[in-house]
Amino acid sequence: MAVLLANILRTDGALHRPLPRTSHAAQAVTVLARAQRDAVHTRRHHANQVRSLLRTYYPAALLAWKNLPDGLVRAEARALLALAPTPRQGAALSKRKIADTISAAGRFRLVDEHAARLRDVLQQRHLRQPPEVEEAMGHRMLAVLHQLDDVCATVEHLTEATGDAFHVHPHARVYSSFPACGPVIGARLLGEIGDDPDRFTVRGLRAYAGAAPLTWESSSRIVTHRRIANRNLKAVGHYWAFASLTRSPGCRAHYDRRRERGDGYAAALRHLYGKLLSSLHHCLKHGVPYTEDIAFPSREE
Repeated sequence: MAVLLANILRTDGALHRPLPRTSHAAQAVTVLARAQRDAVHTRRHHANQVRSLLRTYYPAALLAWKNLPDGLVRAEARALLALAPTPRQGAALSKRKIADTISAAGRFRLVDEHAARLRDVLQQRHLRQPPEVEEAMGHRMLAVLHQLDDVCATVEHLTEATGDAFHVHPHARVYSSFPACGPVIGARLLGEIGDDPDRFTVRGLRAYAGAAPLTWESSSRIVTHRRIANRNLKAVGHYWAFASLTRSPGCRAHYDRRRERGDGYAAALRHLYGKLLSSLHHCLKHGVPYTEDIAFPSREE
């Protein structure tokens, strides 16, 4: 096999595309961005375990952070659950104790109001397990909660390390100029695309990212799908396109036009992602930052 490959390169080497020349800095971003993504998935897994367990014996804890961002992943939620892992202990907490706990966990706005609300929620009457079973479930929940605490610390560490590695890369200035492209999304994009300027054409980059699906038409049925793509790049593209809707008037207008033409939610976001990728390819190729008026020129009525 080695001789065969050597002969192919010797006789037809000019017909084969060379491997991408990715720098060591970009490879470091790839490693850290993928590690941070895996840690986020692990955090979600442990948070779901805590939520499922609380549902069986401690429904008040689920209601306490139901409408707050990140829910049970919040540092104050984890601190209060560690202090009162059972409904009996939660109902016995005073407002001052709750306020001290959430303040130590990092909350600094509306502490007293939030503590009063938590006290009222934890003192609500719900169906209860027998005392012995409730105590055992509290120990089990603490075990899972400790795992969640560890992975939350890991996510914070990897997010900081990923951001540091991303910001020192020469292409970070271009990525950061795009709407909704912060250090995490920018690092994931850079880690999967690389920094070799000759690696992709515009069309090739869109196909590689899953933003240019193939279309099959049979009779009256039309299927648009693409299975062969970089799944990491395809996933971050969905988040990027969605986040850009509230940060870029051009992205929002483009998305609305696609919906008016009949595209579904995912298809419109995918088309917007492809548009952003085309702009990103141009900016990286020429070393210029993103410009809204050029990427999405205004249409005259």
